[in-house]
Amino acid sequence: MTNDARNKRIAIGADHGGFALKEQLREHLSQKGYAVEDCGTFDGKTADYPMIAAAVAKRISDGTAGRGIIIDGAGIGSCMTANKFPGVRAALCYDLSSAANSREHNDANVLTLGAGLIGAALAVQIVDLWLSKECTVDRHRQRVAMIGQIERETLREGDHGASSLQHDTVTSTMNDLREVPGLVDLSNEDLERIAKRIVELAGPGGLAAMGQCACCGPACDGHCAEKNPSTVRDLIGMGASRIGHGLGGGPIAKDVAGYIDHTLLKPEATAKQIEQLCREAIEYGFASVCINPSYVKLAATLLKGSPVTVCTVAGFPLGTHVPEVKAMEARRSIREGAREIDMVINIGALKSGDDELVFRDIKSVVEACQDGRAICKVIIECALLTDEEKVRACQITRRARADYVKTSTGFSTGGATAKDVALMSEAVRGARMGVKAAGGIRSYEDVQAMVQAGATRIGASAGVQIVQAAKGVTVSEVAPVTGSKSSKGQY
Repeated sequence: MTNDARNKRIAIGADHGGFALKEQLREHLSQKGYAVEDCGTFDGKTADYPMIAAAVAKRISDGTAGRGIIIDGAGIGSCMTANKFPGVRAALCYDLSSAANSREHNDANVLTLGAGLIGAALAVQIVDLWLSKECTVDRHRQRVAMIGQIERETLREGDHGASSLQHDTVTSTMNDLREVPGLVDLSNEDLERIAKRIVELAGPGGLAAMGQCACCGPACDGHCAEKNPSTVRDLIGMGASRIGHGLGGGPIAKDVAGYIDHTLLKPEATAKQIEQLCREAIEYGFASVCINPSYVKLAATLLKGSPVTVCTVAGFPLGTHVPEVKAMEARRSIREGAREIDMVINIGALKSGDDELVFRDIKSVVEACQDGRAICKVIIECALLTDEEKVRACQITRRARADYVKTSTGFSTGGATAKDVALMSEAVRGARMGVKAAGGIRSYEDVQAMVQAGATRIGASAGVQIVQAAKGVTVSEVAPVTGSKSSKGQY
């Protein structure tokens, strides 16, 4: 089984506290084309989380599945249990930042979630983001290798005995060998025989102690393809552009498209331009298209069957609609196919100190989104607010249980700044909320600055240019959707 095929196989399990969320995630993953193995529990009756977590973790440890997802009330106990298994790197994730970090920095292969801590909409976002990320940066991969080495040394020094250590090391090596080109069709018996010979040659010092190799010579540190087959596994399926960028430094270029909501909200936007926007979103792998409500049905039809989500707006761009109108607008858009709603707060009410009106304003749309299983992002229009008002707006958004807080509409006096993103990210820290930067973001450098400041999503009309620039293609080679470089509408 190739690495790509194994990573499409997901083992999932939950105790009674996570059963309902597990069922939703299992259905969601199946619809996205993953082969999902349900490890229980199979009803809502009381179940012990260690047994469920062990069933999932075993499938990752023995290579049956490439990824595992475990849900209990808080996610902590399942994480502890899973990490007892050789080769398992389980991470408890509670927001988008921790999900991305666990994959990009730690190469986590098991995700644990707390059903009592996060809602279903955020859980779906976390799972999708977690599955889309890869650990590609050399320094992170070296540290992941250190985790594996510590695990092996601990087993060697502990009470497991030589036979247990030998078995675990052989199993781990077999999993690596399964991904080497030319060996994928060998039987388990053949792979085991090869793995045993490798472990025998490695001796007590492990693979790094096997002496110099042909590719590195005396400078070999044990992390090369010859001595560490997992290196080969990680590179399988990567295109040249991904490898080339990895050498240039950092995961942002590789993953930049996944941060972007490809956007066209200008009042003069035509149906033909919306069609182009949707084609580009599919081609470049954007997270979503963000469009005006009148085009939701068209976009939903064009994007059907693709992983690209339809996002639209409510109370846009001024935020002065009454709460009931914003909620009605959101509900209709959801019925027509939108799965994300970006609403604008009542800015005047916030500046007047009427925080309860702002809360009701946001909560009405949040409830509409919860009813329709859609994501709610709340635009606070930073350019019109003081720092104190920005923090208050984030706190109210947090209280209303929205999924994201967002910087700007792109139609006011200014757009996103890294300073605003950092301020907002700090204000919602620990609340399992994302931060979206929008307005005036036109370059890869802009995206990089926002992500480093704490943004988990980017709204950009210039999405194609950004991705092309991240891949090293001259920006002038790409024609923009709107043909305008005005800050207005650069959502």
